[in-house]
Amino acid sequence: MTKNQLLVVLAAFFLAVGGLAAYLWMGGESGAAGRADAGYTLEATDRVLGNRQAKVVLIEYASPTCGACAAFHEQGMPTIKANYIDTGKILFIFRIYPRNPADGGAEKVGRCLPEDKYFAFIDLLFRNQTLWAGNDVHGGLVRLGRMAGLGAEQVDQCINNTAEDSRINAVGAEAERRYGQIATPTFILNGTKLNAVSPAELTKLIDAELAKSSAQ
Repeated sequence: MTKNQLLVVLAAFFLAVGGLAAYLWMGGESGAAGRADAGYTLEATDRVLGNRQAKVVLIEYASPTCGACAAFHEQGMPTIKANYIDTGKILFIFRIYPRNPADGGAEKVGRCLPEDKYFAFIDLLFRNQTLWAGNDVHGGLVRLGRMAGLGAEQVDQCINNTAEDSRINAVGAEAERRYGQIATPTFILNGTKLNAVSPAELTKLIDAELAKSSAQ
């Protein structure tokens, strides 16, 4: 085998391995993001909870400064997490929809934490919304960052990360392009946008989608 032939073989091998890795990351043919007509895309930068192989996928677009989002995460999210996420019935994708610079700052601090600490910080933001989403956003984020294990200088470095600004804004722009007008919170259930649903209504819709998927 010549040197050029060896290089071609090696290139083909690494392409195949890369394709397999992407396939496994996206969940395979039956995985959550494996359907071409799903109406959503699972991104590598997404923060998720639950079963990546689930046939039912719930996306939430939320704003850390949104009172309705905080109410949902206090009143509705515990039941959805216990009954659907922790049991492996669904995949939950959480995305920040930035309504203002404070939302971006909060998301950037959360993204500085280890991935397995991200949702705990989001919960901290919502439960303490009145302590930081007011006149002193920076001071509030520093205090919450310290509670999560970050020093003041680390929080400032996170907030000043302009590369994260581009990602956050891209998430918001993609939400508008794909789903139209976005209020917060907005839920996408298996690619279908849900309009102003209560936690009780959301659970009924999830149950219906689970029943539909199990019948297929």
